[in-house]
Amino acid sequence: MNRTTMLQQLDETSEWDIIIIGGGATGLGTAVDAATRGYKTLLLEQHDFAKGTSSRSTKLVHGGVRYLAQGNIKLVREALKERGLLLKNAPHVTTSLSFVLPCYSWGQKMYYGIGLKIYDLMAGNLGLGKTKIIGSKKAKELLPTINTKKLSGAIIYKDGQFDDARLAINLAQTAVENGATVINYCKVVQLIKENKKVNGVIVTDELSNKEYRLKCKVVINATGIFADEILRMDDAAAKNIVSPSQGIHLVLDKIFFPGSDAMMIPKTDDGRVLFAVPWHNKVVVGTTDTAIENHSLEPQALADEIEFVLHHINKYLDVEVKPTDVKAVFAGLRPLVKKGAANKTALMPRDHTIIVSGSNLVTITGGKWTTYRKMANDVLTNAAFAAGLQKKSCITEALKIHGWVTDTDKNAPLHIYGSDALAIKNLCKQDKTLSELIHPLLPNIKAEIIWAVQNEMAITVEDVLARRTRILFLDAKAAMEAAPVVAELMAKQMHKDNNWMQQQINDFNTLAKQYLLS
Repeated sequence: MNRTTMLQQLDETSEWDIIIIGGGATGLGTAVDAATRGYKTLLLEQHDFAKGTSSRSTKLVHGGVRYLAQGNIKLVREALKERGLLLKNAPHVTTSLSFVLPCYSWGQKMYYGIGLKIYDLMAGNLGLGKTKIIGSKKAKELLPTINTKKLSGAIIYKDGQFDDARLAINLAQTAVENGATVINYCKVVQLIKENKKVNGVIVTDELSNKEYRLKCKVVINATGIFADEILRMDDAAAKNIVSPSQGIHLVLDKIFFPGSDAMMIPKTDDGRVLFAVPWHNKVVVGTTDTAIENHSLEPQALADEIEFVLHHINKYLDVEVKPTDVKAVFAGLRPLVKKGAANKTALMPRDHTIIVSGSNLVTITGGKWTTYRKMANDVLTNAAFAAGLQKKSCITEALKIHGWVTDTDKNAPLHIYGSDALAIKNLCKQDKTLSELIHPLLPNIKAEIIWAVQNEMAITVEDVLARRTRILFLDAKAAMEAAPVVAELMAKQMHKDNNWMQQQINDFNTLAKQYLLS
């Protein structure tokens, strides 16, 4: 996956079947679907793949227990099916995980136990395991730091976990392997119209400032929280359809939450659930649900949100988590679709919405990571119809995502799983210095940085430390300390000078400080 090669295709292609704006979960999934159906496909992302919402999730592939409680049976059933398919199609970046739901009365055990049994049944033959009711002693064994005061027992159920940004990169690779062109740092600045119908885009390469006029048969707006901006390119008077909601996560060392199981707190003060999830030898705690008026690629955690998460996790643990214990804090925005007069974002539906405008601009927003493949299928079917493209069937239900390996192949010595781990090992054989760690507290080696530049379109130090590896999201201080090593490795690969290196380090440190509480 080479950016220079991708850019050349912009000059060489007179017309695309489909141009997708947005390189997050939905856009990348749509590119995979379109390419595998045989459509000439181009995806354009203004920053880096998964820079926004799609790298900032709770890292869960799930049906949504709280949506079941809200009575949204359709969404839960759909998400449980997609959960099962994703675990089959991308086992290298997904896994099943046991969740422990602590209960403080017999009634809670019955209520949540029955609800989660229904959750199991709805998954059908794609289920991950049976729900069990356990006593307080067993709950303490599974969650060693759980507060046992008044603890009656717990429910154990199975759900899925994944690495969101890594899956996004693998989807981009899958799309390219099936004939798509995908380009990061390429911003759509204007829609092109002919006879009042959208038939192309004007794009600026953010790295070279070169402008491209690109023609196509249909444009798909898959920009998530930025969907309204593209809609206004089509119609300046278009009303907003997205109501962004912010969720934050705190990342802690495993000492506060040892063990291999996750914890789900079923009801917080604002009606959401709260998770404590082991991830890459840390634990991710979240999330919140805060209505936000303004959106950005780097949303900031609010003081009230941080206090909310610390307050709730400390209610359930017998060890105190202080702000100084937080290794990283990250915030993400959900592109919730406005529905009626709902004023609590926690109650807004996570279903996706597709709009085909009078100009044939096709917009999709809403939804969640788990259902990205179904969203892609739905929007592509609508877009193909709107553009009069030849009807072709979706084949992604059984499509293996780039990096796919069997379970036995997961035992690679590198912390990166998947078929690329073998190629990274070969880099180390060619140059033994590439097997060195980039930081003494991190498992990542220098070869991963080289691989990310050569094969994953990593352009900046942030791309590598935030999304090709997940270091910024796991330990922001360690990420800042690793930045000079990463910048030097990238500079050699990309033929950049010392000024570029220093600018990259400075830019990254400015960004990383926003992920620290102290």
